[in-house]
Amino acid sequence: MDAVITAEIKLRMEQETARKGPPEGFPALPSIPAGRYTNAEFLQLERERMWKRAWLYACHADQIPQPGDWMLVRNTGSPIIVLRDLSGEFRAFYNTCQHRGAPLVTEDAGNGRGFVCGYHGWSYTLDGKLVAVRDKRDFPDMDFSCHSLKPVRCETIGKIIFINEDTDAEPLLQHIGPMAAELAQFEFERLDFVESRSYEVECNVKVLLDAFLEVYHLKSIHQQSVDRFLDHRGMTATLWPKGHSRMVTPNRRPDWKDPGTIGMPKLPNVTEIPRDNNVSYMIYPNFVMPPSDSGIPLLQFWPTGERTCRVVSTWIAPEYDAENPHPNWEQRKANWERILYEDLQYAPQIQESLESPGFVGMPLNYQERRIYHWHEELDRRIGANRVPEGLAVTPVLDEWVEA
Repeated sequence: MDAVITAEIKLRMEQETARKGPPEGFPALPSIPAGRYTNAEFLQLERERMWKRAWLYACHADQIPQPGDWMLVRNTGSPIIVLRDLSGEFRAFYNTCQHRGAPLVTEDAGNGRGFVCGYHGWSYTLDGKLVAVRDKRDFPDMDFSCHSLKPVRCETIGKIIFINEDTDAEPLLQHIGPMAAELAQFEFERLDFVESRSYEVECNVKVLLDAFLEVYHLKSIHQQSVDRFLDHRGMTATLWPKGHSRMVTPNRRPDWKDPGTIGMPKLPNVTEIPRDNNVSYMIYPNFVMPPSDSGIPLLQFWPTGERTCRVVSTWIAPEYDAENPHPNWEQRKANWERILYEDLQYAPQIQESLESPGFVGMPLNYQERRIYHWHEELDRRIGANRVPEGLAVTPVLDEWVEA
C-alpha cells in the first residue's frame, strides 16, 4: 500500500471509531430475502451462473513442485487435473477422457509424462494432446487434434494457482482490479506451502461466507480470542468492483504484536497497515485471506450441497522448512483452528433456523455492508432477469464501490 492509501485507511479507522451512525448518504440496506439460502431454483442458478464461472483457488505450486506432477481437485464440483507440464508451466484439464468420458486418473495426486485412460487406453500428453488410441485401424478418419483434453483456465498469483471453468473469463489479475497492486507486497512467489486442512460443515455455504465478511460478531463468538485484541468498532471496509473487497480492523493497542509470530521469518516489504492491523481480503466468491508479514492463512468456502459445505484452511509462509519448522508453528496453527471452530460452532443450528418459518430475511447494518456487496454481485452474475421472483436484492451500493 502506498502512502496515500495508508493515510486514507488510518483516517477511515479513526472515523469509524468516532462515528455516531452510518456515514452521511449511506443507503439503508434492504433485507436479503431468506430464499437465497434455501430456494432450490436459486441455488441451482448460483451454481451454474456464478460458481462455474468464477476464479477459484485450486492448489499451491509446492503441491506440484516437479514437471509431471499433478493434483486432482474436485471442490468446484467438476473433477479437474491441475498439473505442471514438462516445461514447468501450470495447466488444468477436466479429468475426462475424450473417448467415452472415463477418468484419466483415479488417485488424488501423482507424477507422469502423460495420461493413459484406464478404460480403453487412449493416451494424452501433459499439454492435453491425444497421441495414441488402441486399435487405431478402427478409427480410420480420426483427426487426433479434434480430441484433445478439454482445458480449464489456469492462472496464478505467485505460487497460488487458480482455475476457472469459464473459457471466456477475463484474466485473473485484471479481474481482481485494485487488489492486485496491494497483493504485490506479500510476494506470493516466495511463500511456501505449510499445510491444508478441510472441515465439513452442515450449512449452506453462504452462512459461513457471511461470517467472514464482517466483525460485528466478534464480541459474541470470539470473546476469549480475537475480540481481546481487535477493535471491531474501528473496522473499515473497501468495496471493489466484481464483488471483491477488503476489511481492515485495528488492534486495540497500536503496539500489539501476535506473540506467536515473534522470531519467525518475515516478508520485508509488507507495509504498515497489514503489518500492524488485521486486514482481510475477499477474492469473490469464496477466497478469504487475512495476511501478515510472517504467514498467511488462505480460506476457501465450497458448496457441497444445498445444505452442506466444506471449509478449507491453507497456510503459506516465507522460508518455511518442512523438515525443521519454526517452534511457534504448532501453537500458531492451533490458535488459528480454535478461532475457526468458534466461527463454525453454530453453523448447523443456523441452517436449521434458516429453513424454519421464523426466518424471512436478513436486515443488515452498515458494518455488514460487505455481505450486501457480495449478494449484489451474485445477482449480477446470475443475471437480474433470471433471479426468481422475490429473491433479488436491490442494488444500492454502486456509489460506494471504489474502482
